[in-house]
Amino acid sequence: MFDAGHAGFTVVFGNATLTHRVMAVFVMPGETIDVLVGTEGAGAGAAFVAEAGTTTPAGNGRWRWTVPALPGLVKLRIEHRGSGGVMDLNAFVLVPRTRIRDGYLNGYHVGSYPTIPLKGMDIYMPPDGLVEVTAENENTPVGPHFTLGQFVCKQQGGYPKYLVLRTRLIQKLELILTEINRRGVFCPTFEVMSGYRTPFYNKAIGNVKYSRHVWGGAADIYVDAAPRDGVMDDLNGDGVFNVEDAGVLYEVIDELFGQDDHERFVGGLGRYRKTEAHGPFVHVDVRGFRARWGD
Repeated sequence: MFDAGHAGFTVVFGNATLTHRVMAVFVMPGETIDVLVGTEGAGAGAAFVAEAGTTTPAGNGRWRWTVPALPGLVKLRIEHRGSGGVMDLNAFVLVPRTRIRDGYLNGYHVGSYPTIPLKGMDIYMPPDGLVEVTAENENTPVGPHFTLGQFVCKQQGGYPKYLVLRTRLIQKLELILTEINRRGVFCPTFEVMSGYRTPFYNKAIGNVKYSRHVWGGAADIYVDAAPRDGVMDDLNGDGVFNVEDAGVLYEVIDELFGQDDHERFVGGLGRYRKTEAHGPFVHVDVRGFRARWGD
């Protein structure tokens, strides 16, 4: 039976509401994060432990965590004694975007973010920082069923690599994964055909300038589990692997729209047919408003 990976309690970490046993969060060096376990007062019996930085109890299940000054991975653990649940947060301390020089960060070609956000929307402001991805941390879980390395840009280049990733995107993918397994489709994780794209790579492949991939808020996904062969599974059972199978996944995602647990994950949804370069897939993002397109 598929395990959705819920912790059994809720944590508010900064502006993010977290419910899974493991989740990634992304923070800037030296900033202070407010952490609330459960509802006000409900987490009074909880424990919050950070392997680095400074934690300060604030009463009634509240803490303040001051992030370390150096970028890297910091493991956090929250124990909720009322439910007996545990939540492990992998906190990635970001490398500030200001360290990019002439489009490069430590030899990795990032390119340049637009200085003018699309239609003045905050979601298109340049990111504050980027995750440094190494051979040592690329297999770090960012959710119960996804790892950091699944979202790395497909461009050529060795380590270190850099990416932008949104906690909300991971949560949305977990929600979709749970739903498709609930409907009887075996899928331990989605194949992420394209996650983050650097501005350099996005331009090189001819994609639109303001693609949500460039801001770490989009993923092109497909089900590749039975068998695992690099293409979309035959989800509609007609013996053919084509855009109709992407349509099955598309419909599952679209039907989540309007449900209470999906409200904060509203975004774009697109369906794509196979080409010589790839099989059929579905695009999902967390742009904050509903958008639909596809073949």
